[in-house]
Amino acid sequence: MKRIAAIGECMLELRSSGFGAARFGFGGDTLNCALYLARLGETVDYVTLLGDDPYSADMLAAWDAEGVGTGRVVRLPGRLPGLYAIETDDKGERSFSYWRDRAPARELFTHPDAKPLVDALPDYGLLMLSGISLSLYGEEGRVQLHGALDRARAAGAKVAFDTNLRPRGWPGLDAARAAYEALAGRVDIVLSGVEDEALLYGVEAPEAIVARWRDAGATEVVVKRGGDDCLVWESGDDAIRSVPTTTVERVVDTTAAGDSFCAGYLAARRAGQGIEASAKLGHRLAGIVIGHPGAIVPAEATAGLKEAL
Repeated sequence: MKRIAAIGECMLELRSSGFGAARFGFGGDTLNCALYLARLGETVDYVTLLGDDPYSADMLAAWDAEGVGTGRVVRLPGRLPGLYAIETDDKGERSFSYWRDRAPARELFTHPDAKPLVDALPDYGLLMLSGISLSLYGEEGRVQLHGALDRARAAGAKVAFDTNLRPRGWPGLDAARAAYEALAGRVDIVLSGVEDEALLYGVEAPEAIVARWRDAGATEVVVKRGGDDCLVWESGDDAIRSVPTTTVERVVDTTAAGDSFCAGYLAARRAGQGIEASAKLGHRLAGIVIGHPGAIVPAEATAGLKEAL
């Protein structure tokens, strides 16, 4: 089976409980998804640009140790990756502050040194990106992204899109909505969420979200509803099915809940499981992740999940 390419940005993560001592980590929605896909036995490369600094070197070493392919990463001289600080409240909900305006990842589809990465995308069986990925590239970059996706799909690849929306990454919601709609006809698998969709289109029934993506050309749609059940649909079956979430005794940190759900779902689908069973594995993995601090939980916490595939 052909490899997966996860496209996006990984940033340095600064975590603290207040002003004073803090610890570094790393995270980014599609990187989180790629890492959990690797833990589930998938062959996945991360496609991005980094700097030539020690922090970028540390990130690459960590990805390599997790089994995420780093051969599709270009390091730009004199550049630094983006940085975000994260705080969580007593219910595990998080808030972010970003320093990322000059992050190299923003130039993936426009920098001449990245052309070999873009040219290689048709070699993959599945391309995975997110709404955050989409916000990075600007209008010119998104035009180049569209062309790359079109070439990859013509070569037989599928495209999975996590609608993950961060309004601060856009000049306005009108721009975000236009970018999502321009991408919609180039997406096969949609991993959506009611909160993202409500920001773009107002509150609507989850079934209406499924219908909108189906009408745009998607062949598979998942609509996540926070901690509640999700809806799943695939072409060839008119039924929209509800899949209950996993009960979690204690929520510590909801960071990467959606990213890990996407990894569980996509890995199960790649293993030949149906959409309901795949959503159940997504819920199960997300339930483990939100019981730990940070985007990347200890490997032993997820070790038993490969047996479910």
